[in-house]
Formats: sequence, structure tokens, C-alpha cells
Amino acid sequence: MQLVIMFLAVIRARAVAAPLNPAYTQEEFEFYLADSESRLLITNAEGNHAAQAAAAKLRLAHAAATLKDAAGPVHLAGLGCAAANGNGSHSSHQEDTNDPSDVALFLHTSGTTSRPKGVPLTQGNLAASVRNIRSVYRLTEADATVVVLPLFHVHGLLCGLLSSLASGASVALPAAGRFSASTFWADMRASGATWYTAVPTIHQIILDRHASKPEASYPALRFVRSCSASLAPVILEKLEAAFGAPVLEAYAMTEASHLMTSNPLPQDGPRKPGSVGRPVGQELAILDEEGSRVAPGKPGEVCIRGANVTAGYKGNPEANEAAFRFGWFHTGDIGVVDEEGYLHLVGRIKELINRGGEKISPIEVDAVLLDHPGVAQAVSFGVPDDKYGEEINCAVIPREGSALGEGDVVAHCRKNLASFKVPKKVFITGELPKTATGKIQRRIVAQHFVQPAKAA
Repeated sequence: MQLVIMFLAVIRARAVAAPLNPAYTQEEFEFYLADSESRLLITNAEGNHAAQAAAAKLRLAHAAATLKDAAGPVHLAGLGCAAANGNGSHSSHQEDTNDPSDVALFLHTSGTTSRPKGVPLTQGNLAASVRNIRSVYRLTEADATVVVLPLFHVHGLLCGLLSSLASGASVALPAAGRFSASTFWADMRASGATWYTAVPTIHQIILDRHASKPEASYPALRFVRSCSASLAPVILEKLEAAFGAPVLEAYAMTEASHLMTSNPLPQDGPRKPGSVGRPVGQELAILDEEGSRVAPGKPGEVCIRGANVTAGYKGNPEANEAAFRFGWFHTGDIGVVDEEGYLHLVGRIKELINRGGEKISPIEVDAVLLDHPGVAQAVSFGVPDDKYGEEINCAVIPREGSALGEGDVVAHCRKNLASFKVPKKVFITGELPKTATGKIQRRIVAQHFVQPAKAA
């Protein structure tokens, strides 16, 4: 709760909020605090040793936020009287008026293939994104949700929190302090939730809990939303069957202040499993390497432009030159737009598997893997190969009680995929490395499994 209040206070005061993952190491905190040019570290009363050590090394001020009464003010220990009382330099009405060009939020890309890039998002960017989210999901004061995603990421921060508050809707935080499958539905019922948004991993956990320990009753939801990673059609179908609500898959990026495309509510059009929907409040184009639009139904790079898109990465002219060519922001994703304007993602340009000249979409392989009844979670990825340049591997978590073996997975893939798309190596595992938001990143998975295998 302190984070929510302090975030809103910071951006209202025309300062810049840069929320960080509390699980970072001191070295990581040093990088993020320095790169964002932060001047103040705010923690809860318990503090964060690694963050405070980093702030001390960088000579940053530190304040501890305490909320003694949910209806009362947040107390900040560690700031001077003027700052704590709000009697600092921002005194005139003109200075206190927010401007659309004010940078309000500073986040970093995940940095799986290079140094994380700093993304400044303005008040105007955030407002545009919130308008887009509210419009496509028809959020009103009658809605309520439980934010199960961390608030140091645009998914939970923009879609779960800010869009709800801007709609007059209510927002609850998990009673356990973070997502927990055992308390999720109790939280949803207690808050009168009408929808929720999550990453596919969390949806799978909720489905597994439903299969093993179903609730006596479930709230009547208007919709369920999935974003931040590809949702396999089989998972979408199971969610709809289990909870009786339409599942709307969306597509988003930090650089776009979250939302770019979404499947619509039933009253606004069909939802298509395997598609991330239509553009919401912005222009979208599929471009070739020369910057020309490709024909409908043909693959190319997904590019966007709109009021929600960042003006550019901080202090990174090379990345900006590559990302903003031809007057569009280049997402780095390959996609196809169908005849009804729905976007179907093929995969990240750098994650497409090039096996002997055949370009293979890992998203397609993932969907087949997850269609096996004994598979709980799965991810495919490319690995170097002397003969083909790249070969396909995958990592699979079996369902509880399943005797799933490598041969079962390969046989299933042979039935449902062309031979060149069948994984050469299957890693059966009990867990997959994920980001703090629950997202599975292929390059991290490949490093996790392939490097130890080579060493062995």
C-alpha cells in the first residue's frame, strides 16, 4: 500500500517514479539507481539492505515510508522537515500543475540480450495508455480487480492499478502481499472483483489449483485478461471453461506504456485464440526490412506509433536509431495481420529458430507442447548446432502425478508438427527460470538448461 501511495504522490509532485524489484542484488540496485539518476530511495519501514547499501554508495538520500492507519497519511522518516511537510521549493500553482511532457515513470527493458535500456514515460504517455485500456475493456466505477502482478512493471502498474483508479473502479492488493493461488479466489470474492489480468504462468497456476482444489463458488467475471507472454489456445479454452468468462489476450511493451493490441470484449467483436487482437488507440503496421508495408497475411516486423509510445530510450542513441526507423517504433516482434485486422505474433526476431534456413516460431511449438495433457508448463528455444546452425530444444514441467517422459513429448510433437519443428532435446524439469513478473524468457531458459548439459 505504501508503494501505491508514494507512486501516486511522486508523479503528482512532478517528480519521476522509478519502482524497482526489491529482490535485486546490491550491484543491480547500483546500476538501476545510477542509470535513472535517482536522488531519493524510498523503502518501507523494514527497509531493504541491498538497496540501502547501493544508495549509500551512490550518496543518495533514503526515506522509510510507514502507513500506520489505512485512512491516514503516510509518514516518511529520513527526510528534512521542509520535504516531509510538503513545504519545499514547489510552492506556486504554476509549478504544481502537471504537464503532459513531464516524465513521470522511468522503467527498464528486461535486458535479456543486452544492457537494460532506460525507458522514460511521460504523463502524456501514461494518460494515453490508460485511456486505451479503459476504452477497450469498458472499465467503470462498477468494476473491481485484485492486482496479482508486481507494481514495478507496466502490466500491473498501468493496467491493474492506474486504469482502475482512472475509471473510478476499486483495486485490491493480495492479502498475502503477493500472488498466492491458495488465497487468490478469496481475495477476488472479498473485493467483488469483476476481472483480473495476469501473465500466462499465473493463469496456468490458477488452472492447476482449480483442477486439484476447486472453490465452492467463483465470482461472476466480465472477462479475464492475459498479457506479457503468449497464451496457448489450449490454456485460453481451459480458462473459459473453468471460470465462465471470456479470456482476452493482449500485447504490450514497456516502451508503449503497456497496451498495444487486445482482443475485444464479446459485444465489440470476436476474440481469436492465438491472436493478440487489434490495435487499441494507436497505429500499427507490419513492415519489411526496407520500411515498406507488407501485404496482408504476410509476416514482417510489428511497428507502432501513438501518444502512448515513449519518445526514446534514455542516453542510448544507437538503440533509438534502430528502434525509431521510418517514423515508426519497431517492436522487434514478427507478426502477421489477418483480413479482419487481428495481429498474430510469430515471435521475437532474435528468438526465431533458424534451422537450416527454415524459420521456426517457438510460439507455435509452445502451443503444441502445452496441448499435451501431461504437460503443465513448457517453453521451446533455439540452441547452436553444427549441422543446421540452430536446433530446437524444449523444457517441460509435467503435471502432478504424470509419468511424462522425453519420448512422450517427442511422440506428441511428431503427431502435431512438421518433422523439422520437432524438438531434438527435451528437458524434463520441476521448474523453469522466470522473471520477477512470472514471464518465461527463452534465452534465460536456454542458458539454464543447455550450458549445464554441455558441461556434463
